[in-house]
Amino acid sequence: MFLVESEDEPMGVKAMNCPGHMLVFASEVRSYRDLPLRLHEQTPLHRNEASGVLSGLTRVRQFSQDDAHCFVTQDQIGEEVERLLKLVQRVYGDLGLDYTAKLSTRPEKHLGEVATWNHAETQLRQALERSGQQYTVNAGDGAFYGPKIDFDVNDAIGRKWQCATIQLDYQLPQRFDLKYIGADNAEHRPVVIHRAIFGSFERFVAMLIENYAGAFPLWLAPLQAIVLPIADRHVPYAREVADRLGAAGLRVRVDDRQEKVNYKIREAQVQQVPYMLVVGDREQAEGAVAVRSRRAGDLGARPVGAFLEAALDEVRRKAREPLVAAVQ
Repeated sequence: MFLVESEDEPMGVKAMNCPGHMLVFASEVRSYRDLPLRLHEQTPLHRNEASGVLSGLTRVRQFSQDDAHCFVTQDQIGEEVERLLKLVQRVYGDLGLDYTAKLSTRPEKHLGEVATWNHAETQLRQALERSGQQYTVNAGDGAFYGPKIDFDVNDAIGRKWQCATIQLDYQLPQRFDLKYIGADNAEHRPVVIHRAIFGSFERFVAMLIENYAGAFPLWLAPLQAIVLPIADRHVPYAREVADRLGAAGLRVRVDDRQEKVNYKIREAQVQQVPYMLVVGDREQAEGAVAVRSRRAGDLGARPVGAFLEAALDEVRRKAREPLVAAVQ
């Protein structure tokens, strides 16, 4: 942690969201009807990493993550974990990522009763099986406070990145003396599920860049199309095209620099822009664009409306490759 001292009081720059979420739960009386209670936060976190291990986006000193804590009853563990597994499958499936899941069980040094651990591990196994998620068992590698499910993503060059995680925690609720009022009107201790789907956003972005080699699919690309006017007189029409595409939800801009169009095409190709739309006298007269795909090359002239419809369909499908046939 980054430690500081103010007026003789030691402090630490926030390294995790967990303690704060425990305090939020404890700030008022909770009922079993309130559970599951899910708290989510993406504020910056800080780790005082040694300078020698810092590396690009993959290991940094300040980062953010899609961090959430789900407060549940013992009986709700399986259903909540199954819901989270389906969320991982949906997100990673949309991103086209190859990943594996592993169930990490009770380590030799652990807190809590063995019976509690056995119950938790059974709930995780059943949730994995009900969701159809294939997994391996990483015996003895659970956290000291509870078992967990970790997800390793394989990038385009075969490296593994630990991203999503689902962890059961019986110890923080005990240490923060968390309670809820059950249906029997008695006090009970909740169970906390730590979950992150992406993990560190910085590391996940780095992994995505590696996985796609910078060539993001259309729906994910920061810049989805670029309009290239051939001459100055075509700039107003290029802006009309960009405005129409942008109003429909596409991320697009006009390259109106005083450069030859072939130079602009080469530069857009290097930047892995999915679609380059060239406009000249003919396109302006016909209300069209000459479509060029970064992968398939020249696709010919198409009416602006036809290109827009095909592009939006490609975005909706979250297709990994351009739907060339839809544009031709």
